[in-house]
Amino acid sequence: MVNLKKVGIVGIGAVGSTVAFALMMKGFYNEIVLVDRNKDKAEGEAMDISHGLAYASPTKIYSGDYADLADASLIVVTAGAAQKEGETRLDLIQKNTAIMKSVMGQIVAVRPQGMILIVSNPVDVLTHVALKVSGFPRSRVFGSGTVLDTARLKYLLSQRLKVDTRNIHAVILGEHGDSEFAAYSFANVSGMPLEEFCELRGFLDHPREQEKIYEEVRDSAYEIIRKKGATYYGIALSVCRICECLVKDEHSMLPISTELEGEYGLEGLALSVPSLLSSSGVEKVLELPLSAEEKNKLLSSGKRLKEVISTLDL
Repeated sequence: MVNLKKVGIVGIGAVGSTVAFALMMKGFYNEIVLVDRNKDKAEGEAMDISHGLAYASPTKIYSGDYADLADASLIVVTAGAAQKEGETRLDLIQKNTAIMKSVMGQIVAVRPQGMILIVSNPVDVLTHVALKVSGFPRSRVFGSGTVLDTARLKYLLSQRLKVDTRNIHAVILGEHGDSEFAAYSFANVSGMPLEEFCELRGFLDHPREQEKIYEEVRDSAYEIIRKKGATYYGIALSVCRICECLVKDEHSMLPISTELEGEYGLEGLALSVPSLLSSSGVEKVLELPLSAEEKNKLLSSGKRLKEVISTLDL
């Protein structure tokens, strides 16, 4: 029987451990199991986080094995080689595909009852790999996609326009990587079209300003890696947002990486597109009314990923 208040995390590096800490602080689960091939690392992280429980929500946090994941309502997979300075997410593909196949094989062996969230990069390709290896329906296997990129877009727009981030409704679609794009055509600030709000704030050169912000979003991971070596706080909070949708049965729209089955004219790959997310996982992929230019960008991003997938041994 699935334990709705239990989450498992596979891969306890910088991202995995930060996800564990953030989930403990949010209090969504009362049991968090950490799985890593370096058991001492997993045990150390579990101890370190647990020592702060006197000031947080009561949570059982411990190092475990794949067998402990069987009844988890969600398994978060962060295992994989980290992106290095000067390296694109797609450069990671061959080594992380091998790691993902190994991890998913061990997960499937314990017959998990819950859902699987892929966070490892390149997340769209590895979500497709995880789905193929598991044989599970797409409702149960999905990736963090461009949830973080979308948060970055909202943050940068809020800073430029001096408005609460929560009032901004905009999304990054496509590959979580260099071919992603900002779908500005239906972006708005509390219902007001984005360009109209920009004009209220004195910004009139929309194409130049929008492109500048998009490029900053696209390149921000490279900049963070150059400055501090890795990114983990932003993605940890993005994972928490996904978990919140699952735990609270929100039926919320998030741009997660979902296997496409003909939506937007694409299939046979996972891509970051708006999907309804609830306690049952991915309910439905939403086909938004993209502009012609945005639709072409999405198709181009999909073509790029399909070419990568065709080189894999699946």
